Amino acid sequence: MLDAGIREILVISVSRIGDTLLTTPAIRALARGYPEARITCLAHPKRMEVLYHLPFVHRVGAITKFRARLMGWFAGRRYDLAFVYGFDRPLVAYALRVAERVVAFRQCDPALDERLYIAVPRPGFQSMHSVHLNLALVQAAGVAPAGYALSYRVTPQEADWARSLIARVAPAEASPRIGLQIASFPTKGYRDWPLEHFVALCERIVARCGRAHFFIFGGRHERARTAALHERFRDRSTLLAGKLTLRQTAALMSRLDLYIGVDTGPTHLMGTMNIPMVVLYHCHSPSRLLAPLEHPCLYAVDHPRSREACGPETPMAELDVDSVWRRVEEALETAHGAQAVPGR
Repeated sequence: MLDAGIREILVISVSRIGDTLLTTPAIRALARGYPEARITCLAHPKRMEVLYHLPFVHRVGAITKFRARLMGWFAGRRYDLAFVYGFDRPLVAYALRVAERVVAFRQCDPALDERLYIAVPRPGFQSMHSVHLNLALVQAAGVAPAGYALSYRVTPQEADWARSLIARVAPAEASPRIGLQIASFPTKGYRDWPLEHFVALCERIVARCGRAHFFIFGGRHERARTAALHERFRDRSTLLAGKLTLRQTAALMSRLDLYIGVDTGPTHLMGTMNIPMVVLYHCHSPSRLLAPLEHPCLYAVDHPRSREACGPETPMAELDVDSVWRRVEEALETAHGAQAVPGR
């Protein structure tokens, strides 16, 4: 480990929701390795809120690769040590302006790499789980892991808001409360399970648990699909797609009994909570690379094809309803309050 005199540490991670959360085990390791240091995290303006209220983060701020070009020219060195995730040259250059020592993956720019305190070899594509990949930066600086689980903190006020919302929109006797995330973001649309498969799965859940209530998450891009699913189960679902902030989504997730979703950002959020979750993984990005580690009740369902026989064009429809239902049945046994109730 670097010398114990380090007091200010900077971590830069400009990425999507899931990738930002996947850095939290590395940030937690830094906090344990340098208990006297204050950690500042700079993240994308639209994702940085997932880092709010973490007990091991002192300050959270916004940065983008465009904004970074204008930052840090006059303030001098403010950090003893910085870790930069990703391969955006402006972010690394900014860190070099404001930190005494910078650790980053090699940027394929010899002049830039030469200025790094530690230039970590770039890992091979999909050579390891994303958490281990992120930990590689801090381990290169001699910092040991402090667990592999993702971290997120729901505040008491947010939890109260979620309880109040559920009381307004769902029957008092609803059980289990099940969250559904039926689509990924547009550039990863190959991860989406067909709508008709979700309908068939929900029909089986209702047949087993007659008081089940579905909370349908999502964004504006999948409004047509989420609305269609809600219409099919209008008396047993609440449509929340496009209606919640990121932190409201997480707060509501913390009150669920079970979550079922495809591999995407909100699923990583759910992975920070010790609540049963069934996650569907495409063979191009299998669970061994992205599933939440150290999660006590994860039921991962991988696409039947091997990674070697798969590409983004491989249909997610090849994952059949029966395979998912078997894992959902297991999760229902675990989920709090998920006792089988005859359908009405």
